[in-house]
Amino acid sequence: MKTLAALAAVGALGATSLVLHAQLPDTSDGRYAGLQWRFVRIKYHYDPAALRAQQLDVYGEPWGIDSPAAEQNLSRRVKTATAIQVEDPILMTLDDPKLFEHPWIYIVEPGALKLTDTDRAQLREFLLRGGTAMFDDFHGPYEWDNFERQMKRVFPDRPIVEVPQTHPVFSVFYKIDSYPQVAGIGSFLAGRTWEKGGFVSHLRTILDAAGRPMMFINWNTDMGDGWEWSNAIEYPGYLKHTAMAYRMAINEIVYSLTH
Repeated sequence: MKTLAALAAVGALGATSLVLHAQLPDTSDGRYAGLQWRFVRIKYHYDPAALRAQQLDVYGEPWGIDSPAAEQNLSRRVKTATAIQVEDPILMTLDDPKLFEHPWIYIVEPGALKLTDTDRAQLREFLLRGGTAMFDDFHGPYEWDNFERQMKRVFPDRPIVEVPQTHPVFSVFYKIDSYPQVAGIGSFLAGRTWEKGGFVSHLRTILDAAGRPMMFINWNTDMGDGWEWSNAIEYPGYLKHTAMAYRMAINEIVYSLTH
Protein backbone atom coordinates (compact mmCIF):
# COMPACT_ATOMS: atom_id res chain seq x y z
CA MET A 1 0.00 0.00 0.00
CA LYS A 2 1.41 3.35 -1.01
CA THR A 3 1.08 6.80 0.51
CA LEU A 4 1.46 10.09 -1.35
CA ALA A 5 4.56 10.92 0.69
CA ALA A 6 6.11 7.58 -0.14
CA LEU A 7 5.28 7.86 -3.81
CA ALA A 8 6.79 11.33 -3.99
CA ALA A 9 10.14 9.84 -3.04
CA VAL A 10 10.25 7.44 -5.99
CA GLY A 11 11.70 9.91 -8.47
CA ALA A 12 14.47 10.96 -6.14
CA LEU A 13 15.36 7.38 -5.34
CA GLY A 14 15.57 6.44 -9.01
CA ALA A 15 17.80 9.41 -9.75
CA THR A 16 20.28 8.83 -6.97
CA SER A 17 20.29 5.00 -7.03
CA LEU A 18 21.04 4.93 -3.31
CA VAL A 19 21.95 1.58 -1.78
CA LEU A 20 22.04 0.48 1.82
CA HIS A 21 25.35 -1.38 1.70
CA ALA A 22 24.81 -2.79 5.18
CA GLN A 23 22.24 -5.11 3.67
CA LEU A 24 24.73 -6.75 1.33
CA PRO A 25 27.30 -9.42 2.28
CA ASP A 26 30.98 -8.94 1.44
CA THR A 27 30.96 -12.14 -0.60
CA SER A 28 28.16 -14.34 -1.85
CA ASP A 29 27.33 -17.64 -0.16
CA GLY A 30 28.68 -20.42 -2.38
CA ARG A 31 25.91 -22.89 -1.57
CA TYR A 32 23.50 -23.79 -4.37
CA ALA A 33 25.88 -22.88 -7.18
CA GLY A 34 24.54 -24.19 -10.48
CA LEU A 35 20.94 -23.21 -9.76
CA GLN A 36 19.17 -20.73 -12.04
CA TRP A 37 16.35 -18.38 -11.09
CA ARG A 38 14.55 -15.35 -12.39
CA PHE A 39 11.75 -13.22 -11.01
CA VAL A 40 8.65 -14.08 -13.08
CA ARG A 41 5.83 -11.67 -12.25
CA ILE A 42 2.39 -12.87 -13.27
CA LYS A 43 -0.06 -10.51 -14.99
CA TYR A 44 -3.41 -11.89 -13.90
CA HIS A 45 -7.12 -11.24 -14.31
CA TYR A 46 -8.74 -9.50 -11.37
CA ASP A 47 -12.13 -8.34 -10.15
CA PRO A 48 -12.43 -4.51 -10.15
CA ALA A 49 -15.44 -4.78 -7.84
CA ALA A 50 -13.26 -6.55 -5.28
CA LEU A 51 -10.76 -3.71 -5.42
CA ARG A 52 -13.52 -1.18 -4.79
CA ALA A 53 -15.00 -3.26 -1.97
CA GLN A 54 -11.61 -3.46 -0.29
CA GLN A 55 -10.96 0.25 -0.90
CA LEU A 56 -7.55 -0.68 -2.23
CA ASP A 57 -5.26 2.29 -2.85
CA VAL A 58 -3.87 0.78 -6.06
CA TYR A 59 -1.89 2.85 -8.56
CA GLY A 60 -2.27 1.03 -11.86
CA GLU A 61 -3.32 -2.62 -11.86
CA PRO A 62 -2.91 -4.84 -8.77
CA TRP A 63 -0.65 -7.39 -10.45
CA GLY A 64 1.93 -4.65 -11.06
CA ILE A 65 2.22 -3.39 -7.47
CA ASP A 66 5.82 -2.56 -6.44
CA SER A 67 7.12 -3.11 -9.98
CA PRO A 68 9.77 -2.77 -11.27
CA ALA A 69 11.79 -1.91 -8.15
CA ALA A 70 10.70 -4.98 -6.17
CA GLU A 71 11.90 -7.53 -8.72
CA GLN A 72 15.02 -5.57 -9.58
CA ASN A 73 16.07 -5.25 -5.94
CA LEU A 74 15.24 -8.84 -5.00
CA SER A 75 17.07 -10.15 -8.07
CA ARG A 76 20.10 -8.09 -7.11
CA ARG A 77 19.97 -9.39 -3.56
CA VAL A 78 19.70 -13.05 -4.59
CA LYS A 79 22.64 -12.54 -6.92
CA THR A 80 24.85 -10.91 -4.28
CA ALA A 81 23.90 -13.15 -1.35
CA THR A 82 23.99 -16.52 -3.12
CA ALA A 83 25.77 -18.32 -5.95
CA ILE A 84 22.49 -18.80 -7.84
CA GLN A 85 22.61 -17.66 -11.47
CA VAL A 86 20.03 -14.86 -11.67
CA GLU A 87 18.39 -13.83 -14.94
CA ASP A 88 16.57 -10.56 -15.65
CA PRO A 89 12.98 -10.29 -14.34
CA ILE A 90 10.13 -10.85 -16.80
CA LEU A 91 6.35 -10.46 -16.95
CA MET A 92 4.13 -13.35 -18.05
CA THR A 93 0.51 -14.44 -18.07
CA LEU A 94 -0.67 -17.78 -16.74
CA ASP A 95 -1.79 -18.90 -20.20
CA ASP A 96 1.65 -18.38 -21.73
CA PRO A 97 3.01 -21.78 -22.89
CA LYS A 98 6.50 -20.64 -21.84
CA LEU A 99 5.35 -20.60 -18.21
CA PHE A 100 6.66 -24.15 -17.84
CA GLU A 101 10.19 -23.02 -18.63
CA HIS A 102 10.40 -21.34 -15.22
CA PRO A 103 10.36 -23.01 -11.77
CA TRP A 104 9.08 -20.00 -9.79
CA ILE A 105 6.39 -17.35 -10.27
CA TYR A 106 5.20 -14.37 -8.24
CA ILE A 107 1.62 -13.15 -7.78
CA VAL A 108 1.07 -9.97 -5.77
CA GLU A 109 -2.25 -8.71 -4.28
CA PRO A 110 -4.13 -11.99 -4.88
CA GLY A 111 -6.97 -10.67 -2.76
CA ALA A 112 -8.46 -9.48 -6.05
CA LEU A 113 -7.32 -12.45 -8.15
CA LYS A 114 -9.90 -13.85 -10.58
CA LEU A 115 -8.76 -16.96 -12.43
CA THR A 116 -10.27 -17.88 -15.77
CA ASP A 117 -10.82 -21.57 -16.48
CA THR A 118 -7.69 -21.53 -18.65
CA ASP A 119 -5.68 -19.83 -15.90
CA ARG A 120 -6.91 -22.32 -13.34
CA ALA A 121 -5.94 -25.35 -15.42
CA GLN A 122 -2.57 -23.89 -16.37
CA LEU A 123 -1.68 -22.94 -12.79
CA ARG A 124 -2.65 -26.40 -11.56
CA GLU A 125 -0.50 -28.07 -14.21
CA PHE A 126 2.44 -25.76 -13.49
CA LEU A 127 2.35 -26.57 -9.78
CA LEU A 128 1.86 -30.31 -10.22
CA ARG A 129 4.84 -30.43 -12.59
CA GLY A 130 7.07 -29.10 -9.82
CA GLY A 131 6.71 -25.34 -10.13
CA THR A 132 6.31 -23.03 -7.15
CA ALA A 133 4.13 -19.93 -6.82
CA MET A 134 4.77 -17.17 -4.29
CA PHE A 135 1.65 -15.20 -3.30
CA ASP A 136 2.33 -11.95 -1.50
CA ASP A 137 0.89 -8.72 -0.10
CA PHE A 138 -2.72 -9.47 0.75
CA HIS A 139 -4.31 -8.93 4.11
CA GLY A 140 -7.28 -9.54 6.33
CA PRO A 141 -10.27 -11.88 6.11
CA TYR A 142 -11.92 -10.34 3.03
CA GLU A 143 -8.88 -10.81 0.80
CA TRP A 144 -8.21 -14.23 2.27
CA ASP A 145 -11.73 -15.40 1.44
CA ASN A 146 -11.31 -14.48 -2.23
CA PHE A 147 -7.89 -16.10 -2.41
CA GLU A 148 -9.16 -19.28 -0.78
CA ARG A 149 -12.06 -19.48 -3.25
CA GLN A 150 -9.65 -19.17 -6.18
CA MET A 151 -7.34 -21.86 -4.81
CA LYS A 152 -10.32 -24.18 -4.26
CA ARG A 153 -10.94 -23.92 -7.98
CA VAL A 154 -7.33 -24.93 -8.66
CA PHE A 155 -7.14 -27.72 -6.07
CA PRO A 156 -10.64 -28.63 -4.86
CA ASP A 157 -9.23 -31.79 -3.30
CA ARG A 158 -6.31 -30.23 -1.38
CA PRO A 159 -6.52 -28.03 1.73
CA ILE A 160 -4.48 -24.92 2.45
CA VAL A 161 -2.28 -25.68 5.45
CA GLU A 162 0.00 -23.74 7.77
CA VAL A 163 3.77 -24.11 7.27
CA PRO A 164 5.13 -25.02 10.72
CA GLN A 165 8.11 -23.19 12.19
CA THR A 166 10.02 -26.49 12.14
CA HIS A 167 9.81 -26.68 8.34
CA PRO A 168 13.17 -26.51 6.48
CA VAL A 169 12.07 -23.35 4.65
CA PHE A 170 12.94 -21.46 7.84
CA SER A 171 16.54 -22.71 7.83
CA VAL A 172 17.45 -23.67 4.24
CA PHE A 173 19.62 -20.56 3.78
CA TYR A 174 19.07 -18.10 6.61
CA LYS A 175 18.03 -19.25 10.09
CA ILE A 176 14.72 -17.52 10.71
CA ASP A 177 13.25 -17.88 14.19
CA SER A 178 9.72 -16.74 13.40
CA TYR A 179 7.70 -15.87 10.33
CA PRO A 180 7.99 -12.09 9.80
CA GLN A 181 5.28 -9.51 9.37
CA VAL A 182 6.85 -7.10 6.90
CA ALA A 183 5.07 -3.76 7.08
CA GLY A 184 4.04 -2.09 3.85
CA ILE A 185 5.54 1.37 3.59
CA GLY A 186 2.14 2.98 4.25
CA SER A 187 1.61 0.93 7.39
CA PHE A 188 5.15 1.68 8.54
CA LEU A 189 4.61 5.42 8.15
CA ALA A 190 1.37 5.05 10.12
CA GLY A 191 3.27 3.37 12.96
CA ARG A 192 2.00 -0.18 12.55
CA THR A 193 2.91 -3.44 10.79
CA TRP A 194 -0.56 -4.70 9.85
CA GLU A 195 -3.34 -3.58 7.51
CA LYS A 196 -6.99 -4.40 6.72
CA GLY A 197 -7.42 -6.33 9.98
CA GLY A 198 -4.61 -8.76 9.17
CA PHE A 199 -2.98 -8.56 12.58
CA VAL A 200 -1.06 -11.86 12.50
CA SER A 201 1.19 -12.95 9.62
CA HIS A 202 0.98 -16.49 8.27
CA LEU A 203 2.96 -18.67 5.89
CA ARG A 204 0.66 -21.22 4.30
CA THR A 205 0.79 -23.67 1.41
CA ILE A 206 -0.88 -26.45 -0.52
CA LEU A 207 1.03 -29.74 -0.63
CA ASP A 208 1.37 -32.08 -3.59
CA ALA A 209 1.01 -35.86 -3.30
CA ALA A 210 4.62 -36.17 -2.13
CA GLY A 211 4.22 -33.51 0.56
CA ARG A 212 6.06 -30.78 -1.36
CA PRO A 213 4.84 -27.21 -0.83
CA MET A 214 3.61 -26.11 -4.26
CA MET A 215 3.23 -22.50 -3.16
CA PHE A 216 4.29 -20.13 -0.42
CA ILE A 217 1.36 -17.98 0.64
CA ASN A 218 2.63 -14.86 2.40
CA TRP A 219 -0.54 -13.60 4.11
CA ASN A 220 -0.75 -10.46 6.29
CA THR A 221 2.75 -9.44 5.29
CA ASP A 222 4.15 -7.29 2.47
CA MET A 223 7.40 -8.74 1.17
CA GLY A 224 7.14 -6.71 -2.02
CA ASP A 225 7.28 -3.36 -0.23
CA GLY A 226 10.28 -4.64 1.73
CA TRP A 227 12.13 -5.21 -1.54
CA GLU A 228 10.83 -2.11 -3.29
CA TRP A 229 11.78 0.33 -0.53
CA SER A 230 15.08 -1.24 0.49
CA ASN A 231 17.02 1.72 -0.94
CA ALA A 232 14.95 4.36 0.87
CA ILE A 233 17.53 5.81 3.22
CA GLU A 234 15.11 8.53 4.30
CA TYR A 235 13.26 5.77 6.20
CA PRO A 236 16.11 4.25 8.26
CA GLY A 237 13.66 2.51 10.61
CA TYR A 238 12.33 0.52 7.68
CA LEU A 239 15.64 -1.32 7.28
CA LYS A 240 14.55 -4.09 9.65
CA HIS A 241 11.54 -4.81 7.44
CA THR A 242 13.71 -4.88 4.33
CA ALA A 243 16.09 -7.36 5.95
CA MET A 244 13.23 -9.66 6.96
CA ALA A 245 11.67 -9.49 3.51
CA TYR A 246 14.91 -10.38 1.74
CA ARG A 247 15.79 -13.24 4.07
CA MET A 248 12.39 -14.89 4.04
CA ALA A 249 12.08 -14.53 0.26
CA ILE A 250 15.52 -16.01 -0.35
CA ASN A 251 14.68 -18.96 1.89
CA GLU A 252 11.44 -19.56 -0.02
CA ILE A 253 13.24 -19.28 -3.35
CA VAL A 254 16.11 -21.57 -2.38
CA TYR A 255 13.70 -24.13 -0.98
CA SER A 256 11.57 -24.08 -4.12
CA LEU A 257 14.63 -24.60 -6.34
CA THR A 258 15.93 -27.54 -4.30
CA HIS A 259 12.78 -29.48 -3.44
